[in-house]
Amino acid sequence: MSQVIDYFRKYIHIPSASDESTGARPSTPGQMHMAKALEEDMRALGLKDVRNFDNGYVWGRVPANAEGQPVIGLIAHLDVVNNEPCDPMRERMVENYGGEAIEIGSGVTLSPEEFPAMKRWKGKDLIVTDGKTILGADDKAGVAEIMALCARLMADPGMPHGEVAVAFTPDEEIGSGAEELDLEAFKADFAYTVDGGELGEVEYENFNAASARLSFHGVSIHPGSAKNRMKNAALMAGEFISLLPAFETPAHTEGREGFYHLVRVDATPEQAFLAYIIRDHDALKLEEKKAYLARCRDMINARWGEGSCELEIRDSYRNMYEAIRPHMHVVERAAKAFEACGVTPVFPPVRGGTDGAQLSFRGLPCPNLSTGSINHHGVRECACVQDMETMVDVLTELVRAR
Repeated sequence: MSQVIDYFRKYIHIPSASDESTGARPSTPGQMHMAKALEEDMRALGLKDVRNFDNGYVWGRVPANAEGQPVIGLIAHLDVVNNEPCDPMRERMVENYGGEAIEIGSGVTLSPEEFPAMKRWKGKDLIVTDGKTILGADDKAGVAEIMALCARLMADPGMPHGEVAVAFTPDEEIGSGAEELDLEAFKADFAYTVDGGELGEVEYENFNAASARLSFHGVSIHPGSAKNRMKNAALMAGEFISLLPAFETPAHTEGREGFYHLVRVDATPEQAFLAYIIRDHDALKLEEKKAYLARCRDMINARWGEGSCELEIRDSYRNMYEAIRPHMHVVERAAKAFEACGVTPVFPPVRGGTDGAQLSFRGLPCPNLSTGSINHHGVRECACVQDMETMVDVLTELVRAR
Protein backbone atom coordinates (compact mmCIF):
# COMPACT_ATOMS: atom_id res chain seq x y z
CA MET A 1 0.00 0.00 0.00
CA SER A 2 1.18 3.55 -0.71
CA GLN A 3 2.77 5.79 1.90
CA VAL A 4 -0.21 8.14 2.08
CA ILE A 5 -2.50 5.24 3.01
CA ASP A 6 0.00 3.97 5.56
CA TYR A 7 -0.01 7.38 7.21
CA PHE A 8 -3.79 7.60 7.00
CA ARG A 9 -4.41 4.22 8.61
CA LYS A 10 -1.96 5.09 11.36
CA TYR A 11 -3.53 8.44 12.19
CA ILE A 12 -7.18 7.35 12.21
CA HIS A 13 -6.31 4.98 15.06
CA ILE A 14 -5.36 7.95 17.26
CA PRO A 15 -8.60 9.24 18.87
CA SER A 16 -8.46 13.03 18.59
CA ALA A 17 -12.02 14.34 18.79
CA SER A 18 -12.29 17.96 19.93
CA ASP A 19 -14.79 19.03 22.60
CA GLU A 20 -16.01 22.60 22.91
CA SER A 21 -17.32 22.04 26.44
CA THR A 22 -13.89 21.68 28.04
CA GLY A 23 -12.73 25.24 27.45
CA ALA A 24 -9.14 23.99 27.13
CA ARG A 25 -6.64 24.50 24.28
CA PRO A 26 -6.36 22.01 22.82
CA SER A 27 -9.79 20.96 23.99
CA THR A 28 -8.87 17.27 24.48
CA PRO A 29 -5.75 15.26 25.41
CA GLY A 30 -6.17 13.05 22.33
CA GLN A 31 -5.18 15.95 20.12
CA MET A 32 -1.86 16.22 21.94
CA HIS A 33 -1.29 12.51 21.27
CA MET A 34 -1.94 13.16 17.59
CA ALA A 35 0.39 16.18 17.61
CA LYS A 36 3.11 14.08 19.20
CA ALA A 37 2.79 11.40 16.51
CA LEU A 38 3.06 14.05 13.81
CA GLU A 39 6.08 15.63 15.46
CA GLU A 40 7.83 12.25 15.55
CA ASP A 41 6.99 11.52 11.91
CA MET A 42 8.20 14.92 10.73
CA ARG A 43 11.45 14.56 12.61
CA ALA A 44 11.92 11.08 11.15
CA LEU A 45 11.58 12.54 7.65
CA GLY A 46 14.18 15.21 8.39
CA LEU A 47 11.94 18.28 8.24
CA LYS A 48 13.47 21.45 9.66
CA ASP A 49 12.21 23.69 12.45
CA VAL A 50 9.83 21.02 13.77
CA ARG A 51 7.88 22.36 16.74
CA ASN A 52 5.16 20.87 18.92
CA PHE A 53 3.48 23.56 20.98
CA ASP A 54 1.59 23.20 24.26
CA ASN A 55 -1.58 24.53 22.60
CA GLY A 56 -1.76 21.58 20.20
CA TYR A 57 -0.21 23.17 17.11
CA VAL A 58 2.62 21.31 15.41
CA TRP A 59 4.61 22.40 12.39
CA GLY A 60 7.74 21.87 10.35
CA ARG A 61 9.42 23.06 7.15
CA VAL A 62 10.66 21.38 3.99
CA PRO A 63 13.72 23.43 2.94
CA ALA A 64 13.77 24.99 -0.53
CA ASN A 65 16.03 23.57 -3.22
CA ALA A 66 15.18 26.25 -5.79
CA GLU A 67 15.65 30.00 -5.55
CA GLY A 68 13.14 32.76 -6.11
CA GLN A 69 10.10 30.73 -5.05
CA PRO A 70 7.31 31.72 -2.65
CA VAL A 71 7.01 30.02 0.72
CA ILE A 72 3.86 27.90 0.38
CA GLY A 73 1.94 26.82 3.47
CA LEU A 74 0.02 23.55 3.71
CA ILE A 75 -2.36 23.17 6.63
CA ALA A 76 -4.68 20.43 7.93
CA HIS A 77 -6.44 19.95 11.26
CA LEU A 78 -5.65 17.06 13.56
CA ASP A 79 -8.99 16.93 15.40
CA VAL A 80 -12.17 15.13 14.37
CA VAL A 81 -15.79 15.75 15.34
CA ASN A 82 -17.21 14.33 18.54
CA ASN A 83 -20.81 13.87 17.41
CA GLU A 84 -20.06 10.20 16.59
CA PRO A 85 -17.46 7.86 18.14
CA CYS A 86 -13.99 7.76 16.57
CA ASP A 87 -12.76 4.81 18.63
CA PRO A 88 -12.33 1.87 18.47
CA MET A 89 -11.42 2.20 14.82
CA ARG A 90 -12.06 -0.88 12.69
CA GLU A 91 -11.60 0.31 9.14
CA ARG A 92 -11.53 -2.04 6.18
CA MET A 93 -10.63 -1.88 2.52
CA VAL A 94 -13.18 -2.42 -0.23
CA GLU A 95 -10.99 -3.37 -3.17
CA ASN A 96 -11.99 -2.87 -6.81
CA TYR A 97 -15.33 -1.34 -5.86
CA GLY A 98 -18.00 -2.58 -8.26
CA GLY A 99 -20.46 0.31 -8.08
CA GLU A 100 -23.00 -1.40 -5.85
CA ALA A 101 -24.34 -0.49 -2.40
CA ILE A 102 -21.95 -1.57 0.37
CA GLU A 103 -23.07 -3.08 3.66
CA ILE A 104 -20.34 -1.81 5.95
CA GLY A 105 -21.72 -3.28 9.19
CA SER A 106 -24.09 -2.47 12.06
CA GLY A 107 -26.95 -2.18 9.56
CA VAL A 108 -25.26 0.74 7.79
CA THR A 109 -25.28 0.91 3.99
CA LEU A 110 -23.25 3.06 1.61
CA SER A 111 -25.29 3.58 -1.53
CA PRO A 112 -24.28 5.36 -4.76
CA GLU A 113 -27.92 6.44 -5.12
CA GLU A 114 -27.61 8.36 -1.88
CA PHE A 115 -23.99 9.41 -2.41
CA PRO A 116 -23.42 9.99 -6.17
CA ALA A 117 -19.67 10.52 -5.71
CA MET A 118 -19.36 6.76 -5.30
CA LYS A 119 -20.31 6.28 -8.96
CA ARG A 120 -16.99 7.85 -9.94
CA TRP A 121 -15.15 5.39 -7.70
CA LYS A 122 -16.09 2.23 -9.61
CA GLY A 123 -12.99 0.09 -10.02
CA LYS A 124 -11.12 1.93 -7.26
CA ASP A 125 -10.36 0.95 -3.67
CA LEU A 126 -12.32 2.46 -0.77
CA ILE A 127 -11.66 2.67 2.95
CA VAL A 128 -14.76 2.43 5.16
CA THR A 129 -15.57 1.85 8.83
CA ASP A 130 -17.57 -0.94 10.48
CA GLY A 131 -20.56 1.40 10.77
CA LYS A 132 -19.95 2.20 14.43
CA THR A 133 -17.49 5.08 14.15
CA ILE A 134 -16.54 7.92 11.86
CA LEU A 135 -13.49 7.26 9.69
CA GLY A 136 -11.70 10.48 10.60
CA ALA A 137 -10.96 11.38 6.98
CA ASP A 138 -11.98 14.91 7.96
CA ASP A 139 -9.23 15.79 8.23
CA LYS A 140 -6.76 12.94 8.67
CA ALA A 141 -6.92 12.34 4.92
CA GLY A 142 -5.52 15.85 4.48
CA VAL A 143 -2.95 15.28 7.23
CA ALA A 144 -1.79 12.05 5.58
CA GLU A 145 -1.56 13.66 2.14
CA ILE A 146 0.58 16.51 3.42
CA MET A 147 2.84 14.06 5.28
CA ALA A 148 3.18 11.89 2.16
CA LEU A 149 4.15 14.99 0.17
CA CYS A 150 6.79 15.84 2.77
CA ALA A 151 8.17 12.30 2.54
CA ARG A 152 8.34 12.60 -1.26
CA LEU A 153 10.09 15.96 -1.24
CA MET A 154 12.62 14.93 1.39
CA ALA A 155 13.42 11.72 -0.52
CA ASP A 156 13.68 13.40 -3.94
CA PRO A 157 15.94 16.45 -3.86
CA GLY A 158 15.84 16.55 -7.66
CA MET A 159 12.28 17.92 -7.76
CA PRO A 160 12.69 21.72 -7.65
CA HIS A 161 10.52 23.53 -5.12
CA GLY A 162 10.52 26.46 -2.77
CA GLU A 163 10.22 26.21 0.99
CA VAL A 164 7.08 24.40 2.16
CA ALA A 165 5.71 25.39 5.57
CA VAL A 166 3.53 22.65 7.10
CA ALA A 167 1.16 23.15 10.03
CA PHE A 168 -1.36 20.91 11.76
CA THR A 169 -3.93 22.68 13.91
CA PRO A 170 -6.21 21.60 16.77
CA ASP A 171 -9.89 22.30 17.40
CA GLU A 172 -10.92 23.18 13.85
CA GLU A 173 -14.16 21.27 14.31
CA ILE A 174 -15.19 23.59 17.15
CA GLY A 175 -14.31 26.73 15.18
CA SER A 176 -11.03 27.80 16.78
CA GLY A 177 -8.37 25.95 14.81
CA ALA A 178 -6.65 28.99 13.32
CA GLU A 179 -6.84 31.42 16.21
CA GLU A 180 -3.39 30.78 17.68
CA LEU A 181 -1.36 29.89 14.59
CA ASP A 182 1.57 32.31 14.71
CA LEU A 183 1.59 33.65 11.16
CA GLU A 184 4.65 35.82 11.70
CA ALA A 185 6.67 32.76 12.69
CA PHE A 186 4.97 30.51 10.11
CA LYS A 187 6.30 32.81 7.37
CA ALA A 188 4.21 31.58 4.43
CA ASP A 189 3.46 33.88 1.50
CA PHE A 190 0.17 32.08 0.91
CA ALA A 191 -1.24 28.73 1.96
CA TYR A 192 -3.82 26.01 1.36
CA THR A 193 -5.86 23.97 3.77
CA VAL A 194 -6.23 20.36 2.61
CA ASP A 195 -9.61 19.76 4.19
CA GLY A 196 -12.16 19.23 1.43
CA GLY A 197 -14.13 16.41 -0.09
CA GLU A 198 -14.30 15.03 -3.62
CA LEU A 199 -11.16 15.10 -5.76
CA GLY A 200 -10.81 18.32 -7.74
CA GLU A 201 -12.38 20.79 -5.35
CA VAL A 202 -10.77 24.23 -5.01
CA GLU A 203 -12.82 26.23 -2.53
CA TYR A 204 -12.45 29.93 -1.94
CA GLU A 205 -15.99 30.82 -0.87
CA ASN A 206 -17.50 29.66 2.40
CA PHE A 207 -20.33 30.46 4.74
CA ASN A 208 -20.40 33.45 7.00
CA ALA A 209 -20.95 31.71 10.31
CA ALA A 210 -22.17 32.32 13.83
CA SER A 211 -23.34 30.24 16.76
CA ALA A 212 -26.30 30.91 19.03
CA ARG A 213 -26.93 29.68 22.56
CA LEU A 214 -30.35 30.02 24.16
CA SER A 215 -31.11 29.51 27.83
CA PHE A 216 -34.68 29.14 29.10
CA HIS A 217 -35.55 29.67 32.74
CA GLY A 218 -38.67 28.02 34.07
CA VAL A 219 -40.42 27.49 37.38
CA SER A 220 -40.85 23.84 38.28
CA ILE A 221 -43.76 23.05 40.58
CA HIS A 222 -45.53 19.80 41.35
CA PRO A 223 -47.96 19.28 38.46
CA GLY A 224 -50.80 18.73 40.92
CA SER A 225 -50.64 22.33 42.08
CA ALA A 226 -49.08 24.01 39.05
CA LYS A 227 -51.98 25.96 37.60
CA ASN A 228 -51.00 29.59 36.85
CA ARG A 229 -47.67 29.00 38.60
CA MET A 230 -45.57 26.59 36.52
CA LYS A 231 -43.37 27.93 33.73
CA ASN A 232 -42.09 24.96 31.75
CA ALA A 233 -38.69 25.74 30.25
CA ALA A 234 -38.87 22.67 27.99
CA LEU A 235 -42.07 24.01 26.46
CA MET A 236 -40.45 27.42 25.97
CA ALA A 237 -37.63 25.77 24.06
CA GLY A 238 -40.13 23.88 21.91
CA GLU A 239 -41.99 27.08 21.11
CA PHE A 240 -38.73 28.78 20.13
CA ILE A 241 -37.87 25.94 17.76
CA SER A 242 -41.32 26.24 16.15
CA LEU A 243 -40.77 29.95 15.44
CA LEU A 244 -37.85 29.31 13.07
CA PRO A 245 -38.47 28.78 9.33
CA ALA A 246 -39.05 25.05 8.82
CA PHE A 247 -37.35 24.97 5.42
CA GLU A 248 -34.25 26.99 6.36
CA THR A 249 -32.44 23.95 7.73
CA PRO A 250 -29.53 21.93 6.30
CA ALA A 251 -31.90 19.22 5.10
CA HIS A 252 -33.75 21.69 2.85
CA THR A 253 -30.96 23.92 1.52
CA GLU A 254 -28.05 23.71 -0.91
CA GLY A 255 -25.49 25.82 -2.75
CA ARG A 256 -25.36 29.33 -1.30
CA GLU A 257 -28.61 28.98 0.66
CA GLY A 258 -28.21 29.65 4.36
CA PHE A 259 -29.78 27.86 7.32
CA TYR A 260 -30.42 27.56 11.04
CA HIS A 261 -29.09 24.25 12.38
CA LEU A 262 -30.17 22.96 15.80
CA VAL A 263 -27.20 21.02 17.19
CA ARG A 264 -28.09 20.49 20.83
CA VAL A 265 -31.14 20.32 23.11
CA ASP A 266 -31.13 19.95 26.91
CA ALA A 267 -34.49 20.45 28.54
CA THR A 268 -36.27 20.04 31.86
CA PRO A 269 -39.22 22.02 33.22
CA GLU A 270 -36.77 24.09 35.30
CA GLN A 271 -34.06 24.81 32.71
CA ALA A 272 -33.62 24.32 28.98
CA PHE A 273 -30.80 24.97 26.55
CA LEU A 274 -30.64 25.13 22.75
CA ALA A 275 -27.51 25.45 20.61
CA TYR A 276 -27.69 26.54 16.98
CA ILE A 277 -25.23 27.25 14.24
CA ILE A 278 -26.38 29.75 11.63
CA ARG A 279 -24.86 30.08 8.18
CA ASP A 280 -25.18 32.15 5.01
CA HIS A 281 -22.82 33.00 2.14
CA ASP A 282 -24.35 36.48 2.07
CA ALA A 283 -23.13 38.51 5.05
CA LEU A 284 -26.25 40.69 5.09
CA LYS A 285 -28.52 37.65 5.17
CA LEU A 286 -26.56 36.23 8.10
CA GLU A 287 -27.16 39.48 9.99
CA GLU A 288 -30.86 39.15 9.21
CA LYS A 289 -30.85 35.62 10.65
CA LYS A 290 -29.17 36.85 13.83
CA ALA A 291 -31.76 39.64 14.13
CA TYR A 292 -34.59 37.14 13.68
CA LEU A 293 -33.26 34.99 16.52
CA ALA A 294 -33.38 38.08 18.72
CA ARG A 295 -36.99 38.75 17.72
CA CYS A 296 -37.90 35.15 18.56
CA ARG A 297 -36.28 35.59 21.98
CA ASP A 298 -38.41 38.70 22.49
CA MET A 299 -41.57 36.79 21.54
CA ILE A 300 -40.81 34.09 24.10
CA ASN A 301 -40.21 36.71 26.78
CA ALA A 302 -43.40 38.54 25.87
CA ARG A 303 -45.37 35.29 26.37
CA TRP A 304 -43.57 33.83 29.40
CA GLY A 305 -42.18 36.89 31.16
CA GLU A 306 -39.06 39.01 30.79
CA GLY A 307 -35.86 37.03 31.41
CA SER A 308 -37.42 33.68 30.55
CA CYS A 309 -35.23 33.39 27.45
CA GLU A 310 -31.64 34.58 27.08
CA LEU A 311 -29.75 34.63 23.78
CA GLU A 312 -26.01 34.74 23.17
CA ILE A 313 -24.69 35.00 19.59
CA ARG A 314 -21.03 34.55 18.70
CA ASP A 315 -19.54 35.18 15.26
CA SER A 316 -17.36 32.29 14.07
CA TYR A 317 -15.89 33.11 10.64
CA ARG A 318 -16.59 35.07 7.48
CA ASN A 319 -16.72 34.27 3.79
CA MET A 320 -13.06 34.06 2.80
CA TYR A 321 -13.82 35.22 -0.76
CA GLU A 322 -13.65 38.80 0.55
CA ALA A 323 -10.02 38.26 1.56
CA ILE A 324 -8.94 35.98 -1.30
CA ARG A 325 -10.43 38.05 -4.15
CA PRO A 326 -7.32 40.30 -4.38
CA HIS A 327 -5.10 37.18 -4.51
CA MET A 328 -6.75 34.99 -7.14
CA HIS A 329 -3.33 33.81 -8.37
CA VAL A 330 -3.43 31.44 -5.37
CA VAL A 331 -6.62 29.84 -6.71
CA GLU A 332 -5.21 29.72 -10.24
CA ARG A 333 -2.08 27.94 -9.02
CA ALA A 334 -4.20 25.23 -7.40
CA ALA A 335 -6.33 24.83 -10.54
CA LYS A 336 -3.22 24.35 -12.68
CA ALA A 337 -1.90 21.73 -10.22
CA PHE A 338 -5.08 19.68 -10.61
CA GLU A 339 -5.00 20.03 -14.39
CA ALA A 340 -1.37 18.87 -14.48
CA CYS A 341 -2.55 15.65 -12.81
CA GLY A 342 -5.41 15.09 -15.24
CA VAL A 343 -8.11 16.32 -12.85
CA THR A 344 -10.64 18.95 -13.86
CA PRO A 345 -10.86 21.48 -11.02
CA VAL A 346 -14.25 22.59 -9.71
CA PHE A 347 -14.96 25.60 -7.53
CA PRO A 348 -17.97 24.88 -5.30
CA PRO A 349 -18.97 27.26 -2.52
CA VAL A 350 -18.19 25.59 0.79
CA ARG A 351 -21.26 24.78 2.84
CA GLY A 352 -19.15 24.95 5.96
CA GLY A 353 -15.88 26.49 6.98
CA THR A 354 -12.19 25.73 7.24
CA ASP A 355 -9.22 27.16 9.04
CA GLY A 356 -8.53 28.93 5.75
CA ALA A 357 -11.41 31.34 6.33
CA GLN A 358 -9.90 32.74 9.52
CA LEU A 359 -6.37 32.64 8.13
CA SER A 360 -7.39 34.55 5.00
CA PHE A 361 -8.84 37.35 7.10
CA ARG A 362 -5.71 37.35 9.24
CA GLY A 363 -3.69 38.15 6.12
CA LEU A 364 -2.68 34.70 4.81
CA PRO A 365 -4.64 33.91 1.59
CA CYS A 366 -5.69 30.30 2.11
CA PRO A 367 -8.13 28.45 -0.20
CA ASN A 368 -9.21 24.90 0.61
CA LEU A 369 -8.39 21.78 -1.44
CA SER A 370 -10.02 18.37 -1.74
CA THR A 371 -8.85 15.22 0.05
CA GLY A 372 -10.63 12.44 -1.90
CA SER A 373 -13.05 11.59 0.90
CA ILE A 374 -16.80 12.05 1.38
CA ASN A 375 -19.66 11.81 3.91
CA HIS A 376 -17.76 13.61 6.64
CA HIS A 377 -19.01 13.74 10.23
CA GLY A 378 -20.89 10.43 10.14
CA VAL A 379 -20.38 6.67 10.18
CA ARG A 380 -20.77 6.55 6.37
CA GLU A 381 -17.59 8.55 5.93
CA CYS A 382 -15.25 6.92 3.42
CA ALA A 383 -12.11 7.67 1.43
CA CYS A 384 -10.84 6.59 -1.98
CA VAL A 385 -7.29 5.24 -2.05
CA GLN A 386 -6.51 6.30 -5.61
CA ASP A 387 -7.95 9.80 -5.11
CA MET A 388 -5.84 10.30 -2.00
CA GLU A 389 -2.78 9.19 -3.95
CA THR A 390 -3.69 11.64 -6.72
CA MET A 391 -3.94 14.41 -4.12
CA VAL A 392 -0.30 13.80 -3.19
CA ASP A 393 0.55 14.29 -6.88
CA VAL A 394 -1.53 17.48 -6.92
CA LEU A 395 0.30 18.85 -3.88
CA THR A 396 3.58 18.00 -5.59
CA GLU A 397 2.60 20.07 -8.62
CA LEU A 398 1.33 22.82 -6.34
CA VAL A 399 4.74 23.38 -4.75
CA ARG A 400 6.84 22.65 -7.85
CA ALA A 401 9.13 25.55 -8.76
CA ARG A 402 7.92 27.78 -11.58
